[in-house]
Amino acid sequence: MSNTSHYFQTALNKRREEGILRSLRPPTHGIDFYSNDYLGLARNAELQNILLQQITETPELLAGSTGSRLISGNSIEALTTEKLIADQHQYPSALLFQSGYNANLALLSALPNRHDIIIMDELVHRSVHDACRMSHATKLKFRHNDLDNLEEKLKKQKGHCYIAVESLYSMDGDLAPLQEIAALAEKYSASLLVDEAHAFGVFGNGLVCQQQLQDKVLATVVTYGKALGAHGAAILTNELIKDYLINFASPFIYSTSPQDWQWRMIKNNYSYLKSNDLSTQLMENIRTFRKQGLSTLSSESSPIQAVVIPDIMKLKNVQQVLLEKGFLTYAVYSPTVKPGTERLRICLHSFNTEKEIIELTQIIQHHI
Repeated sequence: MSNTSHYFQTALNKRREEGILRSLRPPTHGIDFYSNDYLGLARNAELQNILLQQITETPELLAGSTGSRLISGNSIEALTTEKLIADQHQYPSALLFQSGYNANLALLSALPNRHDIIIMDELVHRSVHDACRMSHATKLKFRHNDLDNLEEKLKKQKGHCYIAVESLYSMDGDLAPLQEIAALAEKYSASLLVDEAHAFGVFGNGLVCQQQLQDKVLATVVTYGKALGAHGAAILTNELIKDYLINFASPFIYSTSPQDWQWRMIKNNYSYLKSNDLSTQLMENIRTFRKQGLSTLSSESSPIQAVVIPDIMKLKNVQQVLLEKGFLTYAVYSPTVKPGTERLRICLHSFNTEKEIIELTQIIQHHI
């Protein structure tokens, strides 16, 4: 075995010994308390049939895009989808991406230059951290949702600052104090960037839109593989920033565009979301879960409820018992979260029943 292969094998063996080795498994059938399909749109038969009918009538939606959008891959479907998204979120413009990960890579690698400073919440999504590696800007972290610590960092900087946060955090399931962060950004002439991946759909068109902060948030990232039940993402911003990203964001410039059926699906699902009240039942299910008395880090209105179980063997056992009872949950280990904060990450959905939620919590309470 070469030295390089030995290094890789040693790293994998270490994770195996610690009980945190990741692996791909076949799909498992059961009661879903682990997916991001918060509103059930990914499994919605009506939406599937609408798209199927459109593809039957317009089979060219399935054609390959043939290139990046700057060469041969642009289409009327992409342009009209961007217009619809911008209008829905009350932003001047939108720019589509293959995924939220790519959108964050584009945003944080292209906008800040070597004289700028990126100040990110310490718990912001990994895509933001990876984007910062592509940037020449100085990178700083502030303590999670700590406004005093954020202001302390802002005060010390001489260059232009970009503040990067999520509106709803994917591992702790808590909300950012967006209005207060926006006020600090304004006070120190900083640019605020907000990732709304988990908030969009759960809270209407997202918390930036709900709180009418569009004029104070330079760019918002919304993703479509979660509550919207589709795939892809968009950066919502002004025309100047959109043009800049088209010219300088490598993940946009050098990626082949998805096929048109993906953009059509996003448009369909936006329309369905606008016409159907899907979040009322979700919020009722969240309230039912919270009433059961489990200790959690998460916001009382979040579909993500994190139950910290720092004993890894106990965490594995709880997840396995739940699986044997037909409940699908997700255990989160270090290094995804800090050592000592390992947790069972429970995702609630509009389609979960009260009986399922109560039984789930009873099993967890019995085994922790």
